[in-house]
Amino acid sequence: MSFPIVVWILTGLAAVAIVLTRLRLRAADAAGRFSISRRLPVVHFVVGLLALVLWLGVLLAPDDSVLGGPLFGILAIAAWWVTAICGLLLLMRWLPAKGRHVPEASGDSWSDGPGLSLLAHLGMVVGVLVFTYAYLTAAV
Repeated sequence: MSFPIVVWILTGLAAVAIVLTRLRLRAADAAGRFSISRRLPVVHFVVGLLALVLWLGVLLAPDDSVLGGPLFGILAIAAWWVTAICGLLLLMRWLPAKGRHVPEASGDSWSDGPGLSLLAHLGMVVGVLVFTYAYLTAAV
């Protein structure tokens, strides 16, 4: 399997993670132990879509075009990193806590715990590392 194919597969998985996170966290009573800011999932979604659009432009546009130029590539990588960091911050809702007044973790119909969120957002960080390496080495 060649490196560009891996980048395309990770791009598709990143798109799925962005959309599913938005769907999962759109309700006020999202699963987790702690409540998170309502803005964080919105930032994750909006910047994630921006990253996806810019990244697809970088992957599909010819190198001599505006979209294939270095500015859009750097903006795409930066947006991917913001998305990944927001995703890691979203994982904070699952942090374990001790004490008398700590709320019980709430579940939802997606999963019984943080497994899906961990898979998606830690996978996103790995994907962004691959995107960054692929862009810096001009593999894509």
